[in-house]
Amino acid sequence: MFLAMNRFTVPLENAADFEALWLGRESRLSELPGFVAFHMLRGPEAEDGTRLYASHTVWENEADFRNWTTSEQFRAAHAGAGESRKLHSGQPRFEGFTAIQSLVAAG
Repeated sequence: MFLAMNRFTVPLENAADFEALWLGRESRLSELPGFVAFHMLRGPEAEDGTRLYASHTVWENEADFRNWTTSEQFRAAHAGAGESRKLHSGQPRFEGFTAIQSLVAAG
């Protein structure tokens, strides 16, 4: 399993618009082999008047994730990505992780 995450620092005054942008996006993730799950996560408010967000995708393996990043679906899903830059501070911070252990709830 491979987990891909982008972290965004969003000024509080932009939080509602940032969330609306993500909630209104057309996702094409499920069209790609190896896609398992997506979550958009709202994190804590910081003392500097920002909130942390993270987009979080789970893939069967890193090769499936890399395939997504070079796909037509990726280009289509990110076509308007430049519009969101005004909503968050700086660049998104990418983090990729390969699972070394997985536990799931029984039942």
